[in-house]
This record gives sequence, structure tokens and C-alpha cells, in this order.
Amino acid sequence: MNYQAASDYILHRLRTQLSPSLSYHGVHHTLDVLQTAQALAEAEGITDEASLILLQTAACFHDAGFLTTYEGHEEQGCLLVREVLPGFGYLPEQLEMICSLIMATQIPQSPQTHLERILCDADLDYLGRDDFAPIADSLFQELRTRGSVTDTPVWNRIQVKFLENHRYWTPTAIAWRQAGKEQQLAALRTLVEAETN
Repeated sequence: MNYQAASDYILHRLRTQLSPSLSYHGVHHTLDVLQTAQALAEAEGITDEASLILLQTAACFHDAGFLTTYEGHEEQGCLLVREVLPGFGYLPEQLEMICSLIMATQIPQSPQTHLERILCDADLDYLGRDDFAPIADSLFQELRTRGSVTDTPVWNRIQVKFLENHRYWTPTAIAWRQAGKEQQLAALRTLVEAETN
């Protein structure tokens, strides 16, 4: 597996070919997920090099489907994985593992393996971070551009429901982010209450 060449390839495509309207799902999000997945894997005791490479590759490709579609981007990402990664020395069983990792990030998340739990937690790490507000706003802008969300009060209610239904899967993410996520949820509930009164 030539991970360096594979990651260079997809990150270049994400930088140059993603729609500018993807204010949340841009290359910055992919890089954030990659960095977080690496940190979580280390904290979770993942030391097997092949497993780490598969996790990192999946992080790089997890939103690559946005190059061609918005709905069902995970499936499109898997098509891309199967198309291009053999050229970087990835074997069929490695492609399937990468696709399982990508599909686990689909909302609602349903990770089955330790690596899938790590990638799912990396993908939504921001929910419990100090930079939650600007990142959430970038998603609001993206969805508003697509006509999926109309205004801030509606968006705040969507976020409350999303945070209520979300869970972190790894002990590390729970330790790092759960308290922060609960603070965000409490603040959003206060906003929604004020908007409905």
C-alpha cells in the first residue's frame, strides 16, 4: 500500500475539484478527520501499521464521494476507492475494509469494529470541541445553499435533535469530547427555548 501517493492523489482532487459551496465538507474537514483519527488511534492503542494505514486511507477518502454527488456520497466514495486504490497497491480485502470504514460514517452511524468506531468519532469530533460554533455555522451555510435548511431557528432545532441522538463510540472520544458536547447541547436548548417563547 502506497498510502503517501494515495493520500496525495485524493487530497489534490479534493482541493481542486470540490464545489466551493461545500463550506463544511471541504478538504479542511477531511484533514481534520485524518488528524483526529490518528490521535484517537494512538490513544486507543492501535499500533498495527497496516491497520493504521487503512484507517488513514479511509479518513482521506471518507468524503471523496462529494466530488460527484451530495446524497449517497459514501457509496460514491467506495466506488472511487475500488477504482483508484488498486493502482496504489491496495489489495481487494483492503479495499473492502476501507469501504466498511467509510460506510460506517453514514448517519446514523453504526460502527462494528474498533477502527470504524475511531473513524466515526473522528468524523464528528467537532461536536464536543471549542470550535463547535464556527464549524456548525459552516454546515448551516452549506445546507442553506442547498435549500435543506431555511433559517437559524430551524437549524438550532435540527442541531439539538442531532446532538441528542449522537454518541461517541470510543472511550477516548468520550473522555475528550462528551462533556463539551453536553455543554453545546445545553446552550442550543437554551437558544431554542428563547426562540420559541
